[in-house]
Amino acid sequence: MVLRRQSRWALALPLVVALAGLSGCGSTEAAAPAAPAATASAAGGEAATVTVFAAASLTGTFTELGKTFEAAHPGTTVKFNFGSSATLAQQITAGAPADVFAAASPATMKTVTDAGLAGAPATFVRNKLEIAVPADNPAKVDDLKDLTDAKVKVALCAEQVPCGAAAVKALDAAGLKVTPVTLEQDVKATLTKVELGEVDAALVYKTDVIASGGKVRGIPFPEADKAINDYPIAALSKAPAPGPAKQFVDLVLSAEGRGVLTKAGFEAP
Repeated sequence: MVLRRQSRWALALPLVVALAGLSGCGSTEAAAPAAPAATASAAGGEAATVTVFAAASLTGTFTELGKTFEAAHPGTTVKFNFGSSATLAQQITAGAPADVFAAASPATMKTVTDAGLAGAPATFVRNKLEIAVPADNPAKVDDLKDLTDAKVKVALCAEQVPCGAAAVKALDAAGLKVTPVTLEQDVKATLTKVELGEVDAALVYKTDVIASGGKVRGIPFPEADKAINDYPIAALSKAPAPGPAKQFVDLVLSAEGRGVLTKAGFEAP
């Protein structure tokens, strides 16, 4: 009797193992479809990183627009590289990976378009200069002519960057010569010299005076109207994320985008 029972179990054991093997295979096949679903989501391109190279004077407004864009495109991240438009253009032509370029002058954008790295740019705003002085204005600066006084320490942007080129135009229009104590590589650095009290005055954009939140006072001058800078923007032809790049440009050019920019002191083109 014992031998007969062992024989029955011996015959049944391979069947149990086979059934268990089939059960295991069934579990694996049921889980398999989940992988293609994840791949499809990644392939859909909904999640991306958009890298925007933008003029330093756009720091506040573009940071706000970046948050707006991310909220409208869940999973997408906007990364910014703010700085001198001339420097940014050089970085792009040297091969720096970027999706969008927003410059503070047509001349710096031309460096990129001439290299075949962007299509036709669109002008989205304009900006003009003001004299920035500390809130208490210790040097008693009232107009552009006061900057020619050797006792007044003045900061200017370097001539090769848009704010510096605009300063040269404005001073030429006024027939004045100013000898700065420092030449800075972008408008934010120039404004910082005033905020820290290292200089008595600087020529910066009106928008940067507003963005200082009262740390400096802006003094308008008529010659600024002859040195207005147009700001062009373009999606780059070698953009790693071409779809989101175009969408970001569209946001900047939209009524919503222009609203953020004009509120900050930029002028409509």
